[in-house]
Amino acid sequence: MAAALAALLPILLILGLMVGLRWAAAPAGLAGLLAALPVALLVFGWHGPDGAGGLGWALAGVGAEAGFAALTILWIVFPALCIHELQLASGATATLRRALARLSDDPRMAALLVAWFFALFSEGAAGFGTPVALAAPILVTLGFPPARAVALALIGHAVGVSFGAVGTPVLPQVAATGLDATALSGMTALLHALLGWTMALAVHRLAMAQGGRAGLAWPLLAAAAFLLPFAAIAVLVGPELPTLGGALLGGGAFALAVRAHAGARDAAEAPSARELRDAAAPYLALLALILATRLVPPLREALSGLAWSWTLFDAFSGSFRPLYHPGTMLLLGLLLGGLARGTGAGAFREAARRAAARMPPVLLALLAMLGLARLMVHAGMIEALAEAAAGALGGAWPLLAPATGALGTFVTGSATASNILLTDFQRATAEALDLPLLLLIAAQGFGAAIGNIICPHNIVAGAATVGLAGRETGEVMRRTLPACALYTVLGGALVLALVTVMA
Repeated sequence: MAAALAALLPILLILGLMVGLRWAAAPAGLAGLLAALPVALLVFGWHGPDGAGGLGWALAGVGAEAGFAALTILWIVFPALCIHELQLASGATATLRRALARLSDDPRMAALLVAWFFALFSEGAAGFGTPVALAAPILVTLGFPPARAVALALIGHAVGVSFGAVGTPVLPQVAATGLDATALSGMTALLHALLGWTMALAVHRLAMAQGGRAGLAWPLLAAAAFLLPFAAIAVLVGPELPTLGGALLGGGAFALAVRAHAGARDAAEAPSARELRDAAAPYLALLALILATRLVPPLREALSGLAWSWTLFDAFSGSFRPLYHPGTMLLLGLLLGGLARGTGAGAFREAARRAAARMPPVLLALLAMLGLARLMVHAGMIEALAEAAAGALGGAWPLLAPATGALGTFVTGSATASNILLTDFQRATAEALDLPLLLLIAAQGFGAAIGNIICPHNIVAGAATVGLAGRETGEVMRRTLPACALYTVLGGALVLALVTVMA
């Protein structure tokens, strides 16, 4: 137990620095890494695997794994941000905003269209804070108070965070466990599909203060419109498209239903079909590319067959499939979508420049968190934590598995970082308790998604987009915390029930 408590110290340190002192993820992660090193050396007696050539080479191996994994994730982040910057500069984002605002003057309909479908679409297409940054200002322009607008956007996009920008949060889970990506995405989506309607109801309820019609039919329809294609895509295609595809298909169907219910409206300022097509061009190209590369077997096998792999001392390793990687699909979607609407080379360069300017803090945070995670794994610290949890909670662990993922996101500010930090812990706990590994790892991804709505950094960043001062961000958390607590508790109960059924 003493070893487990020592292993917990770096995580508690990160929690204290980020929550208590409001440190950013990069310096807090570095502090956690520096705290973990003496624990690994003195408490766990780690000096690297046999044949590693000493501690220095062992640390180099940990660094190599962390750096390699960080670069593979950045290959998704960079083109996703390029698309976001290009959309902003070209006016495509403004076009999409106008289209959404013209569909209905009912505040609840507006909240479902913007905070649910548009935020989910932005999460699936770009992730990394984009949904709140885009959706919250739209809601403010539609008449919602700033704090409520941020809370609506945070709650509305949470269900899709498990798959983030083209499946990014799932990648470290697959790498850490060796699970099939499609099987894992299907199980994670199943948990959301059974409970995600509660988040649509939370969006609807939070929008009630703005007025509008009562009733549960519209939020339940919105939930079904997103969750059904979301789950189907996760099961049949994999982790890259559930959020993006579910929001695109469900949002289109819901918009038609709203338009039919509202009747004819003044279309003077509504964007034309051509404007909408051009605004959505990068996303449509991305959708086509991912469907083709995932669902056409010969193409899938050809692209996934090329892999860059490395090993060091038979203990450290990494692998990257450049032609099959989601980042490559994003880059092609950016280029094809931009060229389809006549985007010039200068606009591409400017979007890349702006995206690159945002990369250094992301890289530093990833390196720190990944370095900590890989050190804790190789030193046996994760295994010690898992054994302690197994001994203390036993068969009740599934109740807390989603909460663990939520805590990881609360600490790190990212579902991807939470999965990096805690997937090995969940795996070791599942093995120690003889619990279904696939279900426990899915519970981690499920919880990591919902933790996104109470993370202080996410709230502060979202509040900044609508001009809220730091003190007022507490109003946002007071609105998001009940939804997070309810979803986490329901998720734990569902996971425990599934474990019982599968036993």
